[in-house]
Formats: sequence, C-alpha cells, structure tokens
Amino acid sequence: MLLEGKTAVITGCNRGIGKAILKRMAAQGASVFALIRKERPEFTEYCSALEEAYQVEIQLVYADFSNEDEVTAAAKAILKTKRRIDILVNNIGVAAPQRMLAMTPMSAVRESFQINVFSSLLFTQLIGKSMMRSRQGSVIFLSSSAAFDGGSNIEYSAGKAALVGAVRRLAVELGSFGVRVNALAPGLTDTDMGGITSEEVKAIAVSRNVMKRLGKPEEIADAAVFLASDLSRFITGQTLRVDGGLL
Repeated sequence: MLLEGKTAVITGCNRGIGKAILKRMAAQGASVFALIRKERPEFTEYCSALEEAYQVEIQLVYADFSNEDEVTAAAKAILKTKRRIDILVNNIGVAAPQRMLAMTPMSAVRESFQINVFSSLLFTQLIGKSMMRSRQGSVIFLSSSAAFDGGSNIEYSAGKAALVGAVRRLAVELGSFGVRVNALAPGLTDTDMGGITSEEVKAIAVSRNVMKRLGKPEEIADAAVFLASDLSRFITGQTLRVDGGLL
C-alpha cells in the first residue's frame, strides 16, 4: 500500500493511461479527485466499483481543459474541500493523426498547446500552491517519447518537449517547499489515443524499441505510482522514459 492515506488529483481519467493510473493509485490506497471532461455514467460506475474494491474515496470533477475558466473552477472546487493534496498527475492530453507542419493549421497547434501545456501549467499553478503550503507532495506530468525523438506531429512533439522543460524549472521552484516534480515519457502505448496511429507507424515504433512491443497502460501507471510514492523521495526534475528501450 504505497499510497495509503494519500490524496491524488488525476486529470484525464476516463480512458487509457489516465484510467490505468486511477486504478493503480486506488489499489495502492490513495483517495482520488478524478477529472474528466464531462459526466459519463459508465465511468461513474467504474469509480464506484474501485471505491468498493479498495475502500478509498473517488470524487469526480468535470472540466474541459480547452477552457481555462473550467480549469480554474475545477481547481477551486478541489481546494474548497480542504483536503491535503499529496499527488498531482497531469495526464490530460490530446493528439492528432500524423502530419507534416506544412499541412498543419496553426489553430490545431494552438488547440494542442492549450490542452497539453497551458491548461496543465495553470492547473499545476493552482493546485501547487496548496502543496507548497503543506510543504510536501509529488507532481507528475505525462510527456512522451515524441519529446525526444520527434515521433509524432509538430504540435504534439513540441508540446510534450515543453513539459520536459517545465518539469525542470518547476522542480527548482518547488524543491525548497518539499514538492517533487517529475515526468513520465511513454513510448507508443496500446490505448484509444494510440488507435489514431497507423499500423505502419506502430510497426516502426515497435521495431525501434528493444522489447519489440507496444507499452501497456498499466506499465505507465506502475511508473506513476513509483514517482508518487516515497520510494522516489529523492528524485525530482527528472523525466523517466517508459518506452521499452527506444535506443
């Protein structure tokens, strides 16, 4: 029970990696504020099942991360509960099919950065103030192997690279308050988002990693639990690549 008694805030929980992180953290004893864009009955039922299975509390919070007003409102709703926030996982993200910059409208770049970078930084700014006051906590951003190898389109690769830089700066700013900041950089993972990737691109990605397969959401979630727990208490400012060995 690596996270027993802790409270986590996780964005983008309704599918893929975010949903796997929610389950893993609940299984390890964390109560969770689970953020999704809008109410989904099947997800509500899923969270109720997790609560019963692991005897933790999961509170649903709704926010569209393309809208900064909704991001701010969600953060305020969480802070209003007066719960101590121990873990923040910035998992929210969007991706588009592979394309060249020459074929990419700037509106698509701005939309991607708004969700993948700007709103996550705003949310961290708001929730992070509470963590600074309690002088403890772990912040985790979901970057991508594309930040290092350019394996996706321009807006996704550049946005995920921006998060790597943000992690290093935030680690400097928050370290003296006892708050650690790290990132995970998954390789291509078997999720719904990965479903927009062509079979050809998937085959290339698999051929380039030494384990010769796609990642599983649960494997990314296990790494998130590690960074959230006291097992990583002297690790900050780092980006942990969970990509099957892209060498």
